[in-house]
Amino acid sequence: MLIEPGPLLAKIHSPANMKGLSPEELLQLSDELRQYIIDTVSVHGGHFGASLGVVELTVALHHVFNTPVDQLVWDVGHQAYGHKILTGRREQFHTNRVYKGLSGFPKRKESEYDTFGVGHSSTSISAALGMAVANRYQGDNRHHIAVIGDGAMTGGLAFEGMNHAGDAQPNMLIILNDNNMSIDPNVGALKDYLTDITTSHTYNKVKDEVWKMLGKFSKFGKSAQEIASKVEHTVKSFLLKESNFFESLNLRYFGPVDGHDVNHLVHVLNDLKDIPGPKVLHAVTVKGKGYAPAEKDQTKWHAPGTFDKVTGVVHKKKVDTPQAPKYQVVFGETLVELAEKNEKIVGITPAMPSGSSMNIMMKAMPDRAFDVGIAEQHAVTFSAGLATQGLVPFCNIYSTFMQRAYDQVVHDVCIQNLPVNFCLDRAGFAGADGPTHHGAYDIAYMRNLPNMIVAAPMNEAELRDMMYTAQLPRESQAFTIRYPRGQGVMPDWKTPMKEMEIGTGRIIQEGEDVAILSLGHIGNLAEKAVRVLETEGIRAGLYDMRFVKPLDEKLLQHIFTRYQKVITVEDGILQGGFGSAVLEWAADNGFSAQVKRLGMPDRTVEHGTQYELYQECGYCDNGIAKATREILGVAVVNA
Repeated sequence: MLIEPGPLLAKIHSPANMKGLSPEELLQLSDELRQYIIDTVSVHGGHFGASLGVVELTVALHHVFNTPVDQLVWDVGHQAYGHKILTGRREQFHTNRVYKGLSGFPKRKESEYDTFGVGHSSTSISAALGMAVANRYQGDNRHHIAVIGDGAMTGGLAFEGMNHAGDAQPNMLIILNDNNMSIDPNVGALKDYLTDITTSHTYNKVKDEVWKMLGKFSKFGKSAQEIASKVEHTVKSFLLKESNFFESLNLRYFGPVDGHDVNHLVHVLNDLKDIPGPKVLHAVTVKGKGYAPAEKDQTKWHAPGTFDKVTGVVHKKKVDTPQAPKYQVVFGETLVELAEKNEKIVGITPAMPSGSSMNIMMKAMPDRAFDVGIAEQHAVTFSAGLATQGLVPFCNIYSTFMQRAYDQVVHDVCIQNLPVNFCLDRAGFAGADGPTHHGAYDIAYMRNLPNMIVAAPMNEAELRDMMYTAQLPRESQAFTIRYPRGQGVMPDWKTPMKEMEIGTGRIIQEGEDVAILSLGHIGNLAEKAVRVLETEGIRAGLYDMRFVKPLDEKLLQHIFTRYQKVITVEDGILQGGFGSAVLEWAADNGFSAQVKRLGMPDRTVEHGTQYELYQECGYCDNGIAKATREILGVAVVNA
């Protein structure tokens, strides 16, 4: 379906086309841009509320600053749809998040306007600071702007960047997009602090006069600016003690301002261009602005899929048979089921309660489930602290975000040999979110740690049994359970839970010609491949290994004694992964079978549906069958 832009937006092919727009045209452009995002996402899907919330800010930034010479860095990138549309990608925008199409996030190789690739939060300040310092060193006089949400501001990296910026004193502007939301409502002291600023009537009455004074003094040289700065600081300190937070880091604070008043934003940004040094502009916005359902339920409309833009009804696939639940739901429901019988169980998530289904426990047992904000490092060490006191922490973090807390896993959990349970959601290919969100590396980076168990369930029943096993009393060893994004395979998934012997796999079927060893959910595609191969007279054995650390050595002994040709399949990076572990074991134990490993290649794999990416990398069901024929030297059977 072709989405037609409004008459003014249709003329905008780059920010250069925006420079001469009148105040009335800026309002019109903002309205047309918002409508174009609504029209496109309703048909093609994607992130939604965040981009609607920064429409006016996006228009103002590209109108005032000389991008891409002036460098604009978006944090996370959920809010960058308007930016993409205004920077020459409107006609390709319908391919957003589609296989071989535009990325859902800013991407350096996609456009010169995307100055920094993003996907994980809280990076924008550090990146913009690096750019600013580099350009100052090289004698360039340009502006550097980081746009960061109040949710992303809770990440430790954001504080580290601000602390350095206050010391380095570069020419940069940090725009705090304050909508009190990340994906779920924000938590923590920073949220309360920002609320105090936005609701202080006395402070807000006086701040505009302070700004006007600063603008006048800036025209009279450095000494006058220093006097104005001291007056400004004194007024802020007197009216609102909390404003000293940013200023104590040596960052000039301005705001709050209405983030939906495009012409006032233009005025403010033009003023701030003339004020040297690092500055913070606090813009208050509404996530989902301009689309009533998205304003009302901001979590649901973060990324709703396709929907009827008139009624607000989200489209759902019509199915005639019972469907298996998402793995995250199985995790959330099972955790509560276990916690009802084990009072020591607690849940931890870094700002993803709905995405991980930790919200189920937060609702049922609010005193035993913790959203710690966008702070993966803290989540891990907090969990370690809980474990030292005899509690049983289930720390649920997306696989891609666990990368951010790896030092804490090593130093605070494994070296101390603490029984922390890590449930890694979105392990393997994440789909349309692309390479920043693929859970590619966790098998490799977890299995090489001492005092660590690493497991992956093939189905919902195995996930439940692994979680049941993980909460049983043990004095030491962390336990990692990885599972993919999306649905499982068992509509009737509430199976009775039982203890699973750690380090044991299971035989799905014996064969004669080749052994296929799978780890995790991808084994279901291996099972499909085996059924196809059976029709061709190929007898493949299939083994659900379940654990990559410790490996089931007894089962491996059986497999390598029985077969001379072995295929391993995993939804993770091949280097150092499950297949590597099997090869290491075979070499250490004197076996010389031919082993072919299937999994993610040693390159960045872009976005697409999970199955499209399995196909690309050769380990969908057809790819597994093809690899089996190849290792056996059997000609490909024509369909």
